[in-house]
Formats: sequence, C-alpha cells, structure tokens
Amino acid sequence: MKKLKNKIFLVLFSMLTIFVLMILIVYNVILYINEFNGLKESVDTIESITSRPFYQTDFYDKELMFMDLDVYVIRFDSDMNITSVYNYSDDDLTSEDIVNITKQYNKSYSRLEQIDLFSAKYVLLMNPRNELIIINIEDINAKLVLSAQVSSLIFVLIELLTVYIVKMLTNWLIRPVEEAFLKQKQFIFDASHELKTPLSVIMTSAECLSKNPKETKWLDNIKSETERMNKLVLDLLNLAKYDNSYENRVLSVIDLSKLVEKSVLTFESLIYDKGLNLKYHIDQDVNFKCVDSEMKQLLEILVDNAIKHAYDKSTITVDLIKKKDEISLVVKNRGDKIPKEEQYKIFERFYKSDNSRNRNENRFGLGLAIAKNIVLSHNGKIYVECKNGYTSFISTFKVKN
Repeated sequence: MKKLKNKIFLVLFSMLTIFVLMILIVYNVILYINEFNGLKESVDTIESITSRPFYQTDFYDKELMFMDLDVYVIRFDSDMNITSVYNYSDDDLTSEDIVNITKQYNKSYSRLEQIDLFSAKYVLLMNPRNELIIINIEDINAKLVLSAQVSSLIFVLIELLTVYIVKMLTNWLIRPVEEAFLKQKQFIFDASHELKTPLSVIMTSAECLSKNPKETKWLDNIKSETERMNKLVLDLLNLAKYDNSYENRVLSVIDLSKLVEKSVLTFESLIYDKGLNLKYHIDQDVNFKCVDSEMKQLLEILVDNAIKHAYDKSTITVDLIKKKDEISLVVKNRGDKIPKEEQYKIFERFYKSDNSRNRNENRFGLGLAIAKNIVLSHNGKIYVECKNGYTSFISTFKVKN
C-alpha cells in the first residue's frame, strides 16, 4: 500500500511540476520574443535614421532623443580613428565611457540576431559612413533576467505548495483503497478465525473417535461443525458473488408482491413455533426489475434476523409498500434496541454484538452484510431504525413509472 501511495504521489507531483514548469517557460519565451521583436523594430528604425545619405550626425538628436532606447554614436575617419562621440540619451556617460563600451566587444560588432538578450547589454551597428551606432539594451536585459528570477522563485514556492496539495490529494485518493484493503485484510482474518474453531473441534473429535469408536457424540460433533463450516463457506461464496458480478447478473421484471408473500408464509410455522406472531401488509401488483432469487434471499435474511432478536410472544411485521417511484420493504420486530453507534456497523462483515449467542445459533455476522450487498446491487438503500421499542430494517428501491 505504501508503494502504491508513493507511486500516486510521484505521478501527480511530476504532472503538476511539468505543467507549472511549462507555463513559466512559455511565459518567459513569449516575453523574450516580444522584447526581441520590439528591439528589432527599434534597431531597424535607428538604422534607417543613421543611414540616410548626407545626413549629419549632429542632426540625429531630434529623432534619436525621442527613442525608448539610449543611443550613442561614434564617428571614425577613413583610418578608423575616432573623430567624435555623441550621446543621445539622458544618462551621464562620458565620451570615454562610450568608447570603453566598444573595447569590451573587442571591435567585433554583432548583428542583433547574434546576441543573447539575457546576457548582452548593447547592440553595435556600423553604418555606411563609418559611424558606430551603440544601442543600450540594459533595461531589456534587466527585465528578462528579473522575469527569469521571479519565475524561478514562483516555481520554488509553487513546488512547495504542490508537495502539500499532492500529499492531501494522494491521501484522499488512496483512502478508499486503504479502507478496502483493510476491510479485505480484516475479512480474511475473521473468516480464518471462524473456520479455525470448527476445524479444531473436528480434529479433536476425530482423535477422540479414533481412540473410542463406540462413542457417537464425537461423530455428532463432527457433523455439527461440518454443517457450520458449510454454512460459512456458502455465505462467503454469496458475498464474493455480489462483490464481483454486479454487472453480469440478469435482471427481469417480477411481481414482487407475490414473491414477498410466498416467502413470508414459508416462515409462518417457524414464527409460531418460536412463540411469536406474524403480521404483514403487502401492496398488490408491485412490479420490480430484479433477480428474484436475491430478493427472496434478502427477505429470508431480514425475517430470520427479526425472529432471532424478537422478544418472546412479540410480533414480526413485514410490509411491502409502493409510493410513487419508490418501493419499501420493511421488516420490524420488538426487541432489544440497537445502540446508535452500532447501527451502521451491523451491516459490516463478521460484525457480532454477542459472540457467544451467535456461535450457539450458528451465526457469523454475514447475513446483514449479504443483505446490504443485495440491496446495493439493485441500486437501493438499506438502514435500521429503532423507535418506540421496535427495530425496523428498511430496504428502499427506486422504480421507473
């Protein structure tokens, strides 16, 4: 389970990390392209201004001073000696400072397409009149570097937040799996425990029988525990069937009224033998799409449960009621109240509030779990209500009119 949790965490974390990283990269790439295109337009404009025939450098000011970029011009003679330096910007760079800029480039004047805006601070151009045009792009450089730094900081902060979110999300996603795994583990443990007792009795009885073949009580013990194991195995098979074959069952429309009435009447003699009374109300012509054998088993489980927990000389009530688009099957008895904190537990597998009594009655705590699975497999709901001394098990099903 821990390995599965780690895998889910890594997958989610990797996906979110890649997503965030791609957004930040795309943003910075778009910013770079926009700045580069804007700079290219400005450079083209400056080249156009400074390349006009018979245009004196002294008269560039009117146009260059209004550029968004700082521009410097160095004029050379025919022998490439500097004759004058012009500063078309608001900064306080001296002529010497401007000349020193060219020395940093070792007189290798690059075209715009050859520079990296993240590292370059100047663009140098040579026009046809031996004039070196220096364009200051430090603001663009600073903007791109700042954007990259901020993006890196945002990425780190988002990654920290992502770790927290992914942990919470992983725990949320894995919780149903963990619960199912723990239930399965508990189920195996409980089933093994239930099987262990009859097997021990059978083994002990078999040893005693081998020593004293004439003592028939050992055979009776073996037969009793074999029947007990057989019932447990059948219940386990029923649970496995409902767990794994919801989609493979064949449903058909049946007259649920007749099925319930017939099933209830089969319990009539048993109920009277137990000193109880039977009362039932069944709405007629209640049709329902279901598996008839499962609905019969559902009713048998609920009635059997009501008989086992009913007070002496009390009444077992079975009602089948249809109201609009809902069918309700209610099995009610007068017996000990089920504590509120146990009412949701009684549908769990192997849940038994009184272990000693349940063993004597060959009860494993699987009946109501099977009943719940039957109801859920028909898209219904089952719950218990304890009111005025009565305990009611209510199963409801939605029907289409």
